[in-house]
Amino acid sequence: MSEKIYCIASFKPKAGKEEAVFKALQALEPNTHREDACIHYTVTRQIDNPFAQGTSYPIVFHEIWASREEFEAHCQRKEIQDFFAKHVESPEGDIEDANVCVYTDEPWNFDAPKV
Repeated sequence: MSEKIYCIASFKPKAGKEEAVFKALQALEPNTHREDACIHYTVTRQIDNPFAQGTSYPIVFHEIWASREEFEAHCQRKEIQDFFAKHVESPEGDIEDANVCVYTDEPWNFDAPKV
């Protein structure tokens, strides 16, 4: 049974704040990579490509965590909460909107054997 949690966190910067938001999110990477449960944690920015012309917020974090509990512990770290308070929740923040979702890779009714 897989306990991994996959998180996609998308950010819509305010006009002209794209680079500042990207740099602020990159600053979260080093300490997060130190967390034992962090399997993958990378901030990316959307680029033009003729084979991928969908719409999305332009900055996205791709995260993989060892378990739901450890992902939730990460979300409670002071550095992460301070980031959201300063950049997302504050009217003076550089982010207009954020969309954070978690996923599992386990199918419905998966009957993994108990070990």
